[in-house]
Amino acid sequence: MGKILNKRLYKYITILSLVSIVSSAIAASVILFWPQKNEHSIISFEVEQGMSLYGLAIKLNDKKIISNKRMFCLAVQLLGKSKKIPIGTFNIIDAKLNYQIIDQLVFGIPEVKTVRILEGWNLKQIANHLSEVMNFDSVEVINLAINSSLLKDNNIPALSAEGYLFPDTYFFFSGDTPLFVLNKLISFNKKFWTKQHINKAKKLELTKHEIVTLASIIEGEAIYDSERAKISAVYHNRLNIDMKLQADPTIQYIISDSPRRLLNRDLKIKSPYNTYQNKGLPPGPINSPSKSSLIAALYPEKNDFIYFVANGDGYHTFSTNEKDHNRAKRKLQKIRRQIRREQNTK
Repeated sequence: MGKILNKRLYKYITILSLVSIVSSAIAASVILFWPQKNEHSIISFEVEQGMSLYGLAIKLNDKKIISNKRMFCLAVQLLGKSKKIPIGTFNIIDAKLNYQIIDQLVFGIPEVKTVRILEGWNLKQIANHLSEVMNFDSVEVINLAINSSLLKDNNIPALSAEGYLFPDTYFFFSGDTPLFVLNKLISFNKKFWTKQHINKAKKLELTKHEIVTLASIIEGEAIYDSERAKISAVYHNRLNIDMKLQADPTIQYIISDSPRRLLNRDLKIKSPYNTYQNKGLPPGPINSPSKSSLIAALYPEKNDFIYFVANGDGYHTFSTNEKDHNRAKRKLQKIRRQIRREQNTK
């Protein structure tokens, strides 16, 4: 009798288990294939950093991509994807069912952003550009660039990453973080420093930081590549005879309404970056120098020039003495007066 009861009990348990499994499978299918009233054939959707599952559901609902937040959340949890939806901007295409929407969010490729850092841009300009393209907070970018941990991790011997954000064209995903982007920009600068370049800096008795700083001044002065090595030579020559660099780009760096024509009072501003008041190089770079300017800083032209002045056409006149330099300055002033007269007569 006991054996018969045990067999019946086992049979009942087996049946109940099968019913439970079938019921669970049906419930899961209902949840996964639940139709959402997505009103769009294609829509761009951004998953923000720190967004919770319910916050994601609310945003999807607000964008009229889903109509039932509860069923969407259940589907995500059922698939075990609660913490696997990446940050970024995704295109959701012809997705009407729960599993289709989740699949495109989890496995979709985020939108690619093109970041173009121009040669000679300073930290503020780069932060503003990243704000426009990557939708970063520019203040957060600047604060990150002066963060001691970032500087230490990248062996930057300065109080800021100014000058170490290499100018180039980069491609990032929309979900990439400011820290990831800055580290990428810095890594390109690191690649410049080959063994050959490091040894050359040592021969010049300058540190890598000093070379980057000098290169940033050259970047601020030069328009044409053909003059970079010659401008570099002027500054090297001045450093060698303990003469003030008197570099206008360093003044442009410290005035609040740059760029503009400099005035005599600007040259008297108290700042460690004022190379009209202080001898030697400023404490750090004033912009992100190009590879051409870095090369010029390491390999200056061999000459005796210690002065140069703009010609008004992008090129410069170089001099070995103050008399010739003043003559070139008077020539420039004459050109400027002539241009002003022509403008006034129009």
